[in-house]
Amino acid sequence: MIPLLILGLLIQNPGAHGYELLSLMEKRHYKYIVNFTKGSFYYNLQQLEEKGLIEQTHQIRPNNSREIHTFKITSLGMEEFEKLMAKYGTKSEYVNLQFYGALLFAEEFDKNKLLELIQSQIDQTEARIALLDEYLANTKELPGKIDYFRRMNENSRSHHLVNLKWFKELKAAIEEATYSAIWPYNE
Repeated sequence: MIPLLILGLLIQNPGAHGYELLSLMEKRHYKYIVNFTKGSFYYNLQQLEEKGLIEQTHQIRPNNSREIHTFKITSLGMEEFEKLMAKYGTKSEYVNLQFYGALLFAEEFDKNKLLELIQSQIDQTEARIALLDEYLANTKELPGKIDYFRRMNENSRSHHLVNLKWFKELKAAIEEATYSAIWPYNE
C-alpha cells in the first residue's frame, strides 16, 4: 500500500521531495493505515522511479543555490494510481489485533501479567484517541466538500473507543474473577 500513498501524495503535492512526502505520512499518522519505516518508504520511492511511475525533477533552492531532487507522477504512474485505488478500495478485511492472538492463551498466563498487557492496550488506545482528537479539533470539513481523511479518522476514533471500552471491561472482569477466586466469601 506504500506505493498508493506515495502516488496519492504526489498527486496532491506535485514537485515534493522525498522527505516532504515522508513527513506528510508521519504528520497525518498514516502508520495507522500501513506499517512503514523510513527505509521502506525510500525503497518504495526508488522502486516507483525505476518502474517509470514517478520521475525526478531538479530544482535550485533560491536561498542557498542548492539543487534538490523533487518528484512528479508520470502518466504511467497515474494509471498505476487508478489500479491501486481499485485494488485497495475494494478490499475489506477483518480487524486483526495481534492482542487477540495473545488472548487465546490467557488462561495459561499469569493473571497479573495479563492485566499489565491489557493496561498496555488501554494506554496505547487512549494515546491513539488523543492523537485523533488533536487532529479532529484542528480540522473542519468545509461546506459542500467531503474531507475523506477527516471522516476516516472519525471512523477510526469510533473503533478505538469501542476497543477501549472492551479492554476496560475485560480488565475489570479479570480483576473481579481473580478477587472472587482469592476471596470467595464476598457479598
